[in-house]
Amino acid sequence: MRRGIRGVTVTALVAGLAMTASACGSGGDDGNGNAGGELAGTVTFWDTSNDAEKATYRKLAEGFQKEHPKVHVQYVNVPFGDANAKFKNAAGGNSGAPDVMRTEVAWTADFANLGYLAPLDGTPALDKPDDYLPQAVGSTKFKGKTYAAPQVIDTLGLFYNKKLLKDAGVEVPKTFTELATAAKKIKAKTGATALYLRGDDPYWFLPYLYGEGGDMVNARDKVVEIDDGAGVKAFKTIKDLVDSKAAVTDATDGQENQLKALKDGTVAMAIDGPWDIEGARAGKAFKDKENLGVAPVPGGSTAQGSPQGGWNLSVYAGSKNLQAAYAFVKYMSSASVQQQTTEKLSLLPTRKSVYDVPAVKKNEMVEFFKPAVDGAVQRPWIAEGNSLFEPIKVQMNKVLTGSATPEQAAKATGDAYRKLLKDYK
Repeated sequence: MRRGIRGVTVTALVAGLAMTASACGSGGDDGNGNAGGELAGTVTFWDTSNDAEKATYRKLAEGFQKEHPKVHVQYVNVPFGDANAKFKNAAGGNSGAPDVMRTEVAWTADFANLGYLAPLDGTPALDKPDDYLPQAVGSTKFKGKTYAAPQVIDTLGLFYNKKLLKDAGVEVPKTFTELATAAKKIKAKTGATALYLRGDDPYWFLPYLYGEGGDMVNARDKVVEIDDGAGVKAFKTIKDLVDSKAAVTDATDGQENQLKALKDGTVAMAIDGPWDIEGARAGKAFKDKENLGVAPVPGGSTAQGSPQGGWNLSVYAGSKNLQAAYAFVKYMSSASVQQQTTEKLSLLPTRKSVYDVPAVKKNEMVEFFKPAVDGAVQRPWIAEGNSLFEPIKVQMNKVLTGSATPEQAAKATGDAYRKLLKDYK
């Protein structure tokens, strides 16, 4: 992920698919379409993966049918930007929700709080739970119960064009201050802008906030923190980078524009995650795949940090075929399937055992991103966690367009948080 609130645009819903909850069972001895205890019927799966990933996920999902011939997997690729609202509308209306959904880590607590997810404790869905990375489990828990199985874990890194940095005679920047200084040489020697800055997506604001030693909230002590000095400095950093022309940004379509700029070589660097590795390598700037470098996200004035993201697999509480849905989650979160997603897509597994597989261990992106994930900053896994991003998005736009100062933006974000989180100071 986001990946957070990554605005990935993927293909529209597959036309003509019947996505009603009533289609999820075909009748049988146990009422779930599982005659005689054998799994049967339909499992509808909403997959939120992007264009570079969806073919692999579809193939893997349909592979479940080989193990369970009487089960039909109804695969639907749902645009990430629409998925949260679509699921809430379907689940809230008790019509059209999938049996299983690939949920962004920040959505799990939200959906569980609304009563839309089935607890997975004691079900076949949670197979070998001790094999999961401890940090991947955090987002699956809500009020003492487990509502998802971790599928992918990720964080952000600095993607860079090795040739452009070499031609400019600059090193990979370790701080945003170093990046701003290097930008002048990069522009003068190569014509490229140093950085594409995701001004449209608040998830990408977090490295700037963590770099100043700040955070959105302290969920343990129930304190809003984003409107302190660190928050002000973070807003100032993004404004300075754009104003100095060290970075270019857009108010919308940042996912597509950033990836295109990186692929075309019009920018030398971009902060991105493992989900875009294959997409970046498809560009002319990376015909030589070795030209794509990945380094830690630059630090701020006091620290360095990147948010933990990823994807979970959740089961709809109203599924008419729960047993098949549990089995499907077990399959899609298995070590075997996770190994395949790493080998084909360079995505990071959530199972510890997969990192011992030679092909995974030798994957160059895993070699970088695993240590980065180990050091990533845990976000607040609260029901309102996903809602914390919208106030940041609004204020980022105001700061970047000059309609608000960093101080005003930080205060406005803090005020919005206190309205959202009634019991926070």
